[in-house]
Amino acid sequence: MYATQALTHVVPLAEEFDKNKVTPGVLGFIVFAALAVGVWLLMKSMNRHMGKVNFEEAPDPDAVSADAETSGTATGRAR
Repeated sequence: MYATQALTHVVPLAEEFDKNKVTPGVLGFIVFAALAVGVWLLMKSMNRHMGKVNFEEAPDPDAVSADAETSGTATGRAR
């Protein structure tokens, strides 16, 4: 059976449906569900990888020198 012959059998069935109503159908749901599962797996993997990161920020040299200057002058008593 050729594709054109198969389409001629389907066309009369399509006439029964409302032409103004367009729905994504089962295929749209399957694609959306697959994308949702893929995003969920990516987020789970990202959280796992971010948990393995051991990051300690190096102190800013300007901030360290400013802290040393302010702590040296603030050693007096408040009156």
